[in-house]
Amino acid sequence: MQLPGHLWLLLALYGIASLVHFSHNAEYIAFYPNMPAWLTRENVYLAWLVITSVGIIGTILGAAGWCRTATLFFAAYGALGLDGLGHYTLALCSEHTLAMNFSIWFEAVTGVALAASAGWFAGRQGGVRQRHAGA
Repeated sequence: MQLPGHLWLLLALYGIASLVHFSHNAEYIAFYPNMPAWLTRENVYLAWLVITSVGIIGTILGAAGWCRTATLFFAAYGALGLDGLGHYTLALCSEHTLAMNFSIWFEAVTGVALAASAGWFAGRQGGVRQRHAGA
C-alpha cells in the first residue's frame, strides 16, 4: 500500500506554511503583541524543529511502507498547526499585522487539512483491514 499523492501534497503545503509562520514569528518576535519575554528567536526555531520532527518521522515511516502509522504521525503533525492560534489568546486578531494573521491562519488551515485527510485515510485503511480480516 502507498500513501495517496494528495496526502504528500498536503504534507508539503503544511510544511511550507509551518516554516512561513515560525520564521515570521522568530524574525519579528518583538512585534508580535504580548509575547512572553522568555520567548526568543532561537526558542521559536527550536520549537519549529521539534514540531517538524513529527512530520519527518511520518515521512520516513511512509517511505518505508508503514503507511497507516505514517498517517497517524501526519495527523498529529497537522494538528500541531493549531497551536499558532494561541497567538489570539495573547492579543486580538486586529492587534496583529496582516502578515502575522496570514502566517497564523495559513499554518492552521493547512494543518487542519493535513490532519483531517491523514486521519480519514488512516481510518479508511483500518476499515479495509477489518473487512479483509472478517472475510
